[in-house]
Amino acid sequence: MALRAYGLNCTLKSGDESSSTQKLLDQLLRALGKHDVETASDRVANFNVKPGVTADEGDGDEWPQLRKRIMEADILVVATPIWMGQPSSICKRVLERLDAVLSEIDDDGRYPTFGKVAVAAVVGNEDGAHHCCAEIYQALTDVGFTIPGASPPYWVGEVMGSTDYQDLERTPKKVAETVRTIASNAAHLAQLLKKSPYPKP
Repeated sequence: MALRAYGLNCTLKSGDESSSTQKLLDQLLRALGKHDVETASDRVANFNVKPGVTADEGDGDEWPQLRKRIMEADILVVATPIWMGQPSSICKRVLERLDAVLSEIDDDGRYPTFGKVAVAAVVGNEDGAHHCCAEIYQALTDVGFTIPGASPPYWVGEVMGSTDYQDLERTPKKVAETVRTIASNAAHLAQLLKKSPYPKP
């Protein structure tokens, strides 16, 4: 069965300015593509995503179109830079908006996100990658996503350094290996869940 992956780039940069977060996200989406997964992504900063915890905050809120793409996908990839040891404010807004899923649980206790797989990708010039992944994964499992086994891909540069991930001449071997592994596990898990959905409780 065909699978679809959708990536959200939570960089603070709007427009089409180059982004280390986009580079890592693109690498992960390409790796998923090698498993016959159709991929697409959006830069959240290019959309008017209002604060709130509902599916639609009205008055020009553009979250509904991003949410629709999330719900149409089998695999969600949330990619964020690190700022002050934290996921970006845009990433946190994405997680806040996904809280609306909790009001959509059906009479059988099933979330509309059950059967969907989620992967995090983190990049930055300071410590905090594990902390960021922990925040993202905890929030995503709370709203019904399933997390594949293996470490999420991340790259952290020298503390207080000036080199960005996008400036590296080569992708570090460990990052490349992690990207391949998580892509393989995510595609496999999504395929299993598509063939055999979670049972009713």
